[in-house]
Amino acid sequence: MADEIEFRYDTQLLIDGENIDEDELDSYIRGHFVGDSLLVIADEDTAKIHFHTNEPWKILEYCSTLGEIYDIVVEDMVRQSKGLHG
Repeated sequence: MADEIEFRYDTQLLIDGENIDEDELDSYIRGHFVGDSLLVIADEDTAKIHFHTNEPWKILEYCSTLGEIYDIVVEDMVRQSKGLHG
């Protein structure tokens, strides 16, 4: 199973900001970061991001430019597939 995981880190977070555009945020992430399973849900002031990537720190760094990031979860899916804590 671990050999089948292309993007190791399940990265999730919330952003509190202003004038967050869900479509723009989704397009930006797809165009600038490597990963899959992207889910962006947003209203004007809050966004939830879910993304599988090998470089979660890059997503966190970018999202921190949009507002306050919180409820950050980065889980290692390779470790999880081996029965270890992610």
